[in-house]
Formats: sequence, C-alpha cells, structure tokens
Amino acid sequence: MRTLSDRVKSASYRAGTIRIHMESGMECRFPVRENPRLAKGTSAQLSNINISPLGLHWPDLDEDLSIAGILRGEFGQVS
Repeated sequence: MRTLSDRVKSASYRAGTIRIHMESGMECRFPVRENPRLAKGTSAQLSNINISPLGLHWPDLDEDLSIAGILRGEFGQVS
C-alpha cells in the first residue's frame, strides 16, 4: 500500500474550481462540473470544505473525495 506523504494545507472554491494547496507548495485544481454532487452545489456549499488526513469532505453536499483519487484524476462518481 502506498502512502501519501504530502498533506493538504488548504482547499477552496472559486469560479467553478476546487483548488487544493499542499504543504509542499504543489497546487491542484479541478472543475466542480466534473463531480455530479459538487456540480449541484451553491457557492456557500462548495466553500464549506473539511480537510482530513486522506481527503476532502463537503458536509452540505455529503461528498467525500480522497486526495490520492483527485491526483489520479478521479473527481467523484459518474451520474
């Protein structure tokens, strides 16, 4: 099993995009339209992001994504 050694420093929503800033300085982004649950969210719901050691959680939208999955280009279940 591989372990993710970098950690999320912050995550935010802006202009249709989720931005993830890692402690290493790396940043990754993906458009919310790539995830069916996130695509239906309001700006307030999309901005309410909880960070865990393994990923991101949007409590208002009941959505969880792993950082490892995001880095592989997996942005959620296909509707």
